[in-house]
Amino acid sequence: MRIAIVRRALGASFSMDVYADGLISGLRQARPRWDIVEIIPSFSEYQGSALSRLGKYYRRYRQFPRQVRRRTDVDLFHIVDHSDGHLCYALGRTQRPVVVTCHDLINYIQPENIRTQTSMPLVSTWVWRYAVQGIAQADHIITVSDHTAKDVMATFGVEPARLTTAPNGVDSAFRPLPPKAIAAARSRYHLAPDTLCLLNVGSNHPRKNMVAVLKALAVLRQQSLPVHLLKAGANFTDEQKNYLHQQNLTDCVAYVGKPNQTELVELYNAANVLLAPSLYEGFGITPLEAMACGTPVIASNATALPEAVGDAGVLVAPNDIEGMAANVVRLANDRCFRENLIEKGLTRASQMSWVRSADIVAAAYERLTPAT
Repeated sequence: MRIAIVRRALGASFSMDVYADGLISGLRQARPRWDIVEIIPSFSEYQGSALSRLGKYYRRYRQFPRQVRRRTDVDLFHIVDHSDGHLCYALGRTQRPVVVTCHDLINYIQPENIRTQTSMPLVSTWVWRYAVQGIAQADHIITVSDHTAKDVMATFGVEPARLTTAPNGVDSAFRPLPPKAIAAARSRYHLAPDTLCLLNVGSNHPRKNMVAVLKALAVLRQQSLPVHLLKAGANFTDEQKNYLHQQNLTDCVAYVGKPNQTELVELYNAANVLLAPSLYEGFGITPLEAMACGTPVIASNATALPEAVGDAGVLVAPNDIEGMAANVVRLANDRCFRENLIEKGLTRASQMSWVRSADIVAAAYERLTPAT
């Protein structure tokens, strides 16, 4: 069987690159006899002038569908990002099964997220909704969590038989490092041996609930604990920086940029705990990566995060600041509690591989192409 993985332009979305690379690697291991080919846009995602952005829309919504449709040498198309759901309209006429992965519908359910991220909010919102509505035209939809599957059914009326949940995996590069490597990593981030390092990884969308992390940091600082927060991914917003100044927290935080995979593994290992109090997640890959590195996780009990974390981390209400801070203190003071969470986290992460995810996806392909 020849499977076409239709992906975004390389580098356009870090999370989509992780998903596409993980799925392709998993499929090649789960179904070694299959031929897995990639269809990648021949244009970049550069956004400069308004004219350039309009050109991007033409390339993405007219040029790329034609590029994909010309591939007549494959048995099945798999669009790996729901934001490219518009491709389903074009591929519906190819007489070959079309599968699409839906990671979350947060921008559909809460369109204000798009409006705060683009200079042309009305156009971007309309185009994005048009694209995502296309997933309902697919022969089958893969979701990364049961929560996202429920959102798809409720939003688009898709029947359960056309949905398969295949949780994300975690790359084997995420692992505990030797003590000397951890000490070296902590030294690079200017963390003293007794410093309690909190880590947050990801964007600064409102749904990420970064304000809860900062409030928990303030509570811990009031208790005179030697805490330090590292922020990876998007930098603090101006509003968050103002809060840090008002609370006299600027000396115990650091923005460390957008780390590559090697640097991210070091960050997870250097941290004492990952804080992920998101209000909405379609899955929650960063808690899984942290657990694979032996880093305890405190996450919110909202949306799909409980599916990713299971009983291997601490789950609190996303706005339970006192509960979050209290569990950080417990992790620092209760060795048995901490070691139990580390052990559970490592076990949980080992069960969430890309091969396992790809095997579930491959079984869905096979149901759509029984004679291939």
